[in-house]
Amino acid sequence: MIIDFHTHMFPDKIARGTLEFLEGACKTRPCTDGTYKGLLSSTRKAGVDISVALPVVTKPSQFHSVNEFASHYQEGQIISFGGIHPEEEDYKEQLKQLKNMGFKGIKLHPDYQDMYFDDIRYKRIVSYASELGLIVSVHAGVDPKCPQDVHCTPKMAEEMLLEVQPAMLVLAHFGGNEMWDDVERYLVGRDVYLDTAVVLDTMDEEQFVRMVRNHGADKVLFATDSPWRDQREFVERMQRIPLTDEEREQIFAGTARKLLKI
Repeated sequence: MIIDFHTHMFPDKIARGTLEFLEGACKTRPCTDGTYKGLLSSTRKAGVDISVALPVVTKPSQFHSVNEFASHYQEGQIISFGGIHPEEEDYKEQLKQLKNMGFKGIKLHPDYQDMYFDDIRYKRIVSYASELGLIVSVHAGVDPKCPQDVHCTPKMAEEMLLEVQPAMLVLAHFGGNEMWDDVERYLVGRDVYLDTAVVLDTMDEEQFVRMVRNHGADKVLFATDSPWRDQREFVERMQRIPLTDEEREQIFAGTARKLLKI
């Protein structure tokens, strides 16, 4: 079984424009058309059993529209998380609403939400989401949108872990995109999950394997960041990395199945 724990899709009417905007901002060409059908097709071609879609609420007013779209994808090959913005004052009610809608987790993106991850407003959201049993996935490390202004550094994530002690926090891009030395320094070995989104074709393989083994494959999740990486290519790359069969199976699906309870 293979579960991709980090993908994106958008409503049909805005998918093209959204990808064009993000392609310009991130200087990266997408590998799907950004729609549900595009993600589903990519998922099947890659031999992936389940793709987890992660929507980003970039301003509080988007809460209802983003989550209404995401709520239609709660089972099958595409499972969507919900989204919330840290500036929302009624965050507890919104998190309870997301839980009642059946979402298994939420997505936070400090760069696109223009807030640093050590802000008290993120800490409150992560804390209450943990109380509700929600998984929290957060973009970590450098983002092409603002590469000189990192909104979630490994040090900030460490502060979150120490102060909030979240039950199911997933740090995307292996804990901090392009900041993996700091990830090893501050995060490896702690009670936090790391996903492999966009890192398998950029990260040094020796460091990747070392970090998997020092952190534990049971806290690592296979992920691509589709449409910004090709799912089939990342599956093939993961299969070539010199890990044991047990480690690879754990990363491909074991850790995700535990978090998703499937």
